[in-house]
Amino acid sequence: MLTQTRVHLHTLVLLIFIVHLSQPVCVNIPSETEAVLGKSMMLTCISCLRREEVKAKTRVDWYYKPKIGKDIPKTHIYKYEGDTAVELDGPLKGRLTWNGSQDLQDVSIQIHYVTYNDSGIYECHVLREFEFNFFTPSVLIINNITLKVKEKASEDTTALYSEIMMYVLLVFLTCWLLVEMVYCYRKISKSDEQAQDTAY
Repeated sequence: MLTQTRVHLHTLVLLIFIVHLSQPVCVNIPSETEAVLGKSMMLTCISCLRREEVKAKTRVDWYYKPKIGKDIPKTHIYKYEGDTAVELDGPLKGRLTWNGSQDLQDVSIQIHYVTYNDSGIYECHVLREFEFNFFTPSVLIINNITLKVKEKASEDTTALYSEIMMYVLLVFLTCWLLVEMVYCYRKISKSDEQAQDTAY
């Protein structure tokens, strides 16, 4: 009886672990900083909501400042507010598209047909106004992305190693799960046999 309880406990812990892994998670990941001439480039901006139960009004503003010339002011190039994305006048007009998520935790944009003039500093401003009963506090998050435009894509060995390690970890976890299942099955079979022997 004690063995069966342990088996059930192992199975329950395993199921909780699997369910926890399957839940959607918001992770702040840095944006790529190298674009290839003539290709599309994603400017990634993640702003995770810490409290999902609190309603928030979100406004997103993207700014661009060229690297050359410190005195040149930044240009407001993109705005998202009230479920409406607006591409503003500027050097990237006609080449920007919204690529954010519906819950506005991912507020990324994409540049199409990248040119050398697109090199520079991009600022992602996320303003959230939280709705409480008596007051509406606001939080402003700013992410900076320094973009360099190259003629050809450089080889990224880090991404390759990360992918290999991910597959190795996946294989290891799968093998561990199989071993655990076989162990649990044998324990259950053994306890059933002992129960039958005791009955006779």
